[in-house]
Amino acid sequence: MGEPLPSRAAADARRPLSDFKRLIPAITAALYDHASTAPLYDAAAGDLAATSAVLLLLGRCRPEQGGASEACLVLNKRSAAVRQSGDLCCPGGGVAPRFDFGVARILGLPIGPLGRWPFWRRWRRKKPSEGRWLALYYATALREAFEEMRLNPLRVRFLGPLPPQRLVLFRRLIYPLAAWVPHQQRFKPNREVERILRVPLRSLLSPENYVRYQLTMAAPAGSPGPAPVRDVPGFRWRAAHGTELLWGATYRITMTFLKIAFGFAPPEIAHLPRVTGCLTEGYLAGERGTETP
Repeated sequence: MGEPLPSRAAADARRPLSDFKRLIPAITAALYDHASTAPLYDAAAGDLAATSAVLLLLGRCRPEQGGASEACLVLNKRSAAVRQSGDLCCPGGGVAPRFDFGVARILGLPIGPLGRWPFWRRWRRKKPSEGRWLALYYATALREAFEEMRLNPLRVRFLGPLPPQRLVLFRRLIYPLAAWVPHQQRFKPNREVERILRVPLRSLLSPENYVRYQLTMAAPAGSPGPAPVRDVPGFRWRAAHGTELLWGATYRITMTFLKIAFGFAPPEIAHLPRVTGCLTEGYLAGERGTETP
């Protein structure tokens, strides 16, 4: 059997990327349609110390060739002060239970960000046990985004939850939540963030921007034999300041979003151009951990 057809909401989201009045409601509906079909937070009552929440944050950007503003994905580039430095990531981080549970109660009020989500009442009625966790992870993601880039939580519109992702190299479960920040144009990165990027959705929806990232894994000192090599899918963005590569968990979160909202899937990895890189021993130690020629 072939790939299932995208939902009506996902098809509606194919409208011009500058038509925000139609695009954002269509994305919101597509995310809800997908999230309402299966449990998202089965493992939510597990180890909160090994749990993170992140914002897949949409904003506005102007095309390089000029014209009306279009939707973009706002990402952070991790600085050399933190682990996995050089990687592109969604703003977010670990749960602070005492603080985040308190904020979560406010978010779900009728005047709160979740209370203004058009599907909040329906979600709580259909999934009463999951509403508490959704509010908690949204509180976590907003707090972390404020710390990392001074995102104003009062100017963010919640769009919907995305399926969780398990990190491959680390013991951590990530809960992504999509949000829209239409008006805040300036962010202030903290020491954990080297640069804040705005990647046009038009670029993410272009198959020619995808690559096969051939990653050489640094072997421990004294290990016999050659260093292991892995092929992973990636997205290459040639920005004005240089070339950026999106891969790993943030890549998977982004591809899940594009599939749900637009019915888009990148080309098969076997048919993609190759880009080589090296995962150094410093990747886990707060040094610049990947090197890409």
